[in-house]
Amino acid sequence: MNIAVLIKLVPDLVEELEIDGSGTALDTTWLRLIINEVDEHALEQALLLKERSGGTVTALTLEGESAEDVLFAAAAKGADRLIRLTGTAFEDAPSNHALARLFAGVLGSLEPDLVLTGVQAHDDLDGALGPLVAEELGMPYVGYLSGVTLEDGTCRVNKEYPGGLVAEIKVTLPAVLGIQASEEPPRYLAISRIRQAMKSASVEDVEAPEPDVTGVLDVASMFTPEVGETATMLAGPPDEVASQIVEVLTERGVL
Repeated sequence: MNIAVLIKLVPDLVEELEIDGSGTALDTTWLRLIINEVDEHALEQALLLKERSGGTVTALTLEGESAEDVLFAAAAKGADRLIRLTGTAFEDAPSNHALARLFAGVLGSLEPDLVLTGVQAHDDLDGALGPLVAEELGMPYVGYLSGVTLEDGTCRVNKEYPGGLVAEIKVTLPAVLGIQASEEPPRYLAISRIRQAMKSASVEDVEAPEPDVTGVLDVASMFTPEVGETATMLAGPPDEVASQIVEVLTERGVL
């Protein structure tokens, strides 16, 4: 079983984000990129499948300041092959459409049986990465998954729906899966294991073509949300609070 895991680097929301001079993109001068949280679950699910059924796990990501650390961490957890797409940085592939085309170009030569990725990221502006990659590769896609079981030429997946409903779906391989949560939490990784991986594992650099940004979302402007006025808390018995709400709505002309 040849499993590929797509790892997207996203801005760290703990850091202060700034908009560049164009007003249409983030300032990348001091931008810190980290692994997309649910991509960690995708990697964990791939490793669980490998441990249960055998095969290899290949981790792929775009080049960037944190790319090498993320890939070596994947190796320390159990990934067999590490691929970094070079020649295109985070700011050069500003949309998932462009990123999907870059990943698909590399995946075509890898011929994976299964492609796993996180179901979404907090900087998705033009759709999730998984279905876009599936479209480029001509593979079926199922997302929002919380469990995957491999069978002969197929896999059974648990797809989550609102209201606590879970559907079991049989998918013909090869396929692309969007992982919401791995069957087990992403494994803890000691720094010493990452250092060992840096000595034993190697990162393969694959030159990425010029990103195709046609048909992507056109960002007109970005701005920091204005700070609003402090909210007024309504206190008292339910009937009294209801009367206060009616009074406020009447004053504002809603009622």
